[in-house]
Amino acid sequence: MTQFRMQLNCPLPELDFDVITMGHGSGGVLTNKLLDDVILNLFSDELENERHDGAQLSLEGNTAFTTDSFVVSPLFFPGGNIGDLAVNGTINDLAMCGAIPQYLSLSLIIEEGLPMTDLWEVLLTIQQCCKQAEVKVVTGDTKVVERGKGDKLFINTAGIGKVHPQADIGINRVQAGDKIIVSGPLANHGMAIMSVREGLEFETEIQTDSAPLHQPVKNLLDEFGSSVHLLRDPTRGGVGTVLNEIARSANLGVNLRQVDIPVDEQVAGACELLGLDPLYVANEGLFLAIVAEDIYEAALGQLRENGFARSACIGEVTDEHLRQVVLTSGIGGRRVVNMLAGEQLPRIC
Repeated sequence: MTQFRMQLNCPLPELDFDVITMGHGSGGVLTNKLLDDVILNLFSDELENERHDGAQLSLEGNTAFTTDSFVVSPLFFPGGNIGDLAVNGTINDLAMCGAIPQYLSLSLIIEEGLPMTDLWEVLLTIQQCCKQAEVKVVTGDTKVVERGKGDKLFINTAGIGKVHPQADIGINRVQAGDKIIVSGPLANHGMAIMSVREGLEFETEIQTDSAPLHQPVKNLLDEFGSSVHLLRDPTRGGVGTVLNEIARSANLGVNLRQVDIPVDEQVAGACELLGLDPLYVANEGLFLAIVAEDIYEAALGQLRENGFARSACIGEVTDEHLRQVVLTSGIGGRRVVNMLAGEQLPRIC
């Protein structure tokens, strides 16, 4: 399981402990060692070494605020770990509001016994993701729970971002005739996790698609503004569940074309092997854009020019079969894509 762990280019500082103990959550000497030598060591620029109860921020204009918790199992998987999920997940929640992320909080719930090398690797990933996305961790918290009372590490992140001035995004803006664009192939994240859990081996390793999405969303809003009617990232429950939520909330129907839905061959094979439908498998670096009919081709062109070569128009909104999603298969058959009844893949993010 270690073949996909990142190569640490920043060694763990010399510490007099190798694992997390209950003392690291006591608020005493060990807590201060963990904060000073490990966490503040990585995030000192953002936190400015102020050990206050909260951050003071200057905000202008419409602001989006979100929070999310990450409990993925295992912590490390092909292409990522719980750290990049926590940063990218919150960044993407802000992006789906049409916001540019600026600030994050970072709360760690650590189980007693977690090796410091694992925690350090996760924190390094968080640091790198924040730098790449140009967001700052400005406040946080650390708790330790007894051995057996957690599952190594849980992370909560909250995020704040400034809403794009051209954004006019909302379920009330979805209308019949709108086109549904997906930014890339489906189900990579969910199958990357499942390949580790099930010990599956493929000719090519399936990697998570975890990635920040705020820049492509900003590009769309810069050029097409209010013609972008709705944005969603189909994480748990996948594309099928999100489109059902949209159809029900908008009181409209959705038509999907199976031949236009991008799925990598390895992912499709893994889904078939495990009896999973890619439409319901979680994604972490994918978004749906529901856009006005007259700009969808230009929007697709922009996405493809900016690195989203597999983006595609997979269907449209209709005023027929209200509150239902209907898929046309490759041979012309039609079936209803229902809302996912339960949790297909638990602990996926």
